[in-house]
Amino acid sequence: MVGFQLVNGLAGLLIVTSLLVILARRPGLSAKFYSLQSLVLVAIFIALAGVQASHELYLWSASAFVTKVVLVPIIMYRAFSKLDDPKLGSGEVLPPAMSIVLAALVVVLCYWVVSGVALPAAAAIKPALAVSLAHFFLGLGCIVSQRNILKQVFGYCLMENGSHLTLALLAAKAPELVEVGIATDAIFAVVIMAILGTRIFLTLHTLDARSLTTLKG
Repeated sequence: MVGFQLVNGLAGLLIVTSLLVILARRPGLSAKFYSLQSLVLVAIFIALAGVQASHELYLWSASAFVTKVVLVPIIMYRAFSKLDDPKLGSGEVLPPAMSIVLAALVVVLCYWVVSGVALPAAAAIKPALAVSLAHFFLGLGCIVSQRNILKQVFGYCLMENGSHLTLALLAAKAPELVEVGIATDAIFAVVIMAILGTRIFLTLHTLDARSLTTLKG
């Protein structure tokens, strides 16, 4: 029971780190907060592996550490720290206070939805499952509420972390090949989006997503 409480407690930290990623004023700082969030995710995997005696999750945690804590943040930091659009500012559509309130409402709503789930595997981890679902919607909200193209990339990464956590919670003994596929998808997706973001900045000299409406062809 203590192990599941640890998993649920660490899952709550994901919401805090998600807000740090979304509200950070510079993409380079968001990359650092994303690395911190991924480290929390790895800790959840390790705690969950111990509770459920899943050696697969130990391998997942090692893979997630290499890809999510190290490689992906380095790729984003190196690519995004070179791009700056002073006119855009933070690029937020919503004020920070409103973002925090909406995040809290999303978590409450997701917990209400998850509370009705009758799966035996989810009985002790419903708070963490609610967080994983809320995490997905927070990432989607980041994409919608940010005008900065680079910050929208982090929205995708948050959604991916939410999906990753959901899979680990409900399928702790899934084959390692699943984790390899997720890790590969995340790295290639971030590389492609970083290249696209760089090309857009070099072409339009701005990171404002609203400027993409002027593209032709």
